[in-house]
Amino acid sequence: MMLFDTSIIIEMLRKNIYKPGAISIISLIEILRGVAKQKREAVKEVLENAFEIIAIDNDIILTYCDLYNHLKDKGELLSDADLLIAASAIAKRQKLITKDTDFRRLKKYGLSLSYEL
Repeated sequence: MMLFDTSIIIEMLRKNIYKPGAISIISLIEILRGVAKQKREAVKEVLENAFEIIAIDNDIILTYCDLYNHLKDKGELLSDADLLIAASAIAKRQKLITKDTDFRRLKKYGLSLSYEL
């Protein structure tokens, strides 16, 4: 299964074209916070029906902490949201589909990436 990053989900929403896969609860939150209040419930329903929503579990938490420590030691931190999304992909053994090139530096920690749908 593929895990779609927020950038890809936004593109799908704009085109009204959805591919099978999953999204992190973090991406769901990132998208919904930018949606007008009167449309938020409808968009939430669309996303929940179109994708499997990956909640944050112990495997994701521990993977996040490992990533955070590796990047902190090198002075190369990413945002917590991006690290949680990457940790979700790694922990669930899913390829992350994104437009964000910042994720490239996580390949050496086990992140499988694609920049195309």
